[in-house]
Amino acid sequence: MKRAVVGIFAQVDAGKTTLSEALLYLTGQRKTLGRVDKGSALLDHFALERSRGITIFSKQARLKTDTLALTLLDTPGHVDFSPEAERVMPVLDYALLLVSGTDGVQAHTETLWKLLRRYHVPTVVFFNKMDLPGADKARLLADAKANLSEFCAELSDFESIAMADEAALDEYLRTETLADSTLARLVAEERCFPCLFGAALQLDGVDALLRALERLTVSKAYPAAFSARVYKISRDAAGNRLTFLKVTGGALHVRDALTYSAGGETLTEKATQLRLYSGAAFTQAETVAAGEVCAVTGLSALMAGQTLGAEQTAAPPLLTPVMLYRLCLPPGTDAQTALPKLRQLEEEEPQLHLVWDARLREIHAQIMGQVQLEVLQALISERFGLDVAFDRGRVAYRETIAAPVEGVGHFEPLRHYAEVH
Repeated sequence: MKRAVVGIFAQVDAGKTTLSEALLYLTGQRKTLGRVDKGSALLDHFALERSRGITIFSKQARLKTDTLALTLLDTPGHVDFSPEAERVMPVLDYALLLVSGTDGVQAHTETLWKLLRRYHVPTVVFFNKMDLPGADKARLLADAKANLSEFCAELSDFESIAMADEAALDEYLRTETLADSTLARLVAEERCFPCLFGAALQLDGVDALLRALERLTVSKAYPAAFSARVYKISRDAAGNRLTFLKVTGGALHVRDALTYSAGGETLTEKATQLRLYSGAAFTQAETVAAGEVCAVTGLSALMAGQTLGAEQTAAPPLLTPVMLYRLCLPPGTDAQTALPKLRQLEEEEPQLHLVWDARLREIHAQIMGQVQLEVLQALISERFGLDVAFDRGRVAYRETIAAPVEGVGHFEPLRHYAEVH
């Protein structure tokens, strides 16, 4: 059976969580169809997500068809949480990009597309909400070709797909069709971006999407030596630190000793549990093979973006917060006592960049926008019982050297001499 890790991305309100629920329902992972508006979605299981009706944290679900074992990584659609979506991309085999049939390609859709191209993730496009007035297939395809890639094409349009590759064109001219192996190769090489259409809430086009994923995906070959890449840190209801990673070589076993760098030191810790999550529920595994993702307990300082074994370090994330806020603690709260607690949130959202200003005795945080700020306030209250506030904030400017300059220093301490330019 083929295996693939597929990330699902979209502009907020494009129906991403609804499509995830439809995929789970049609593959038998759920007996009823979860609804975002009713707070019954399997993947949006945090209280904050259900109250706001948006995805805030990336989650995973496991589902199977007759020929494909799929790990689905659901990501936030709101722009304030886009760094969370970016962190998932380096561990993906494929991506599923949703576009609202009524809105078309939007600014954040283009941002997600550029990130997927940066991380070279083969991508399938699904135009959702095609049952609503104003959803026009020809207009949407033209929109995708103009704003995403000229190689976006309806999956059934073999002629357009064949134009992306000389060998594929030759095959099409000879046979008037394209083999699934040819389609899979073109997708894997990012020469073609198949487009499908449907309405996830009505289950329209979702089965066709599953069949397309079966046809278009191929299992990757992985090296025998162990390696892994971390993409997320979180905590379970009991406060256990969870390190989410993808095994990219060999296999990971319970009680394996893992060595990594943290804070300038080299740590060796044992993987005490390997958890395979689907929504909030999980099963424990003794071994996780290459190509699979899991959550590991027992690792105290490994961070998102770090690697283990022979895995190469990824490029630093492209998206960074642009606003800097001063965090205002409740009266009588000692900032130095509160800071270690808040560092837990920084582990889960590294882009917060919590900074302690010792001179002013203040905590500063970098934040993407107003929605993230409100969610952060709620999380701090829920986890630590602190009702914090934030000041008006300011733009976190980057500084650089404006012009060449030369400085000279002359030193003669304790009979030593130095002149530094």
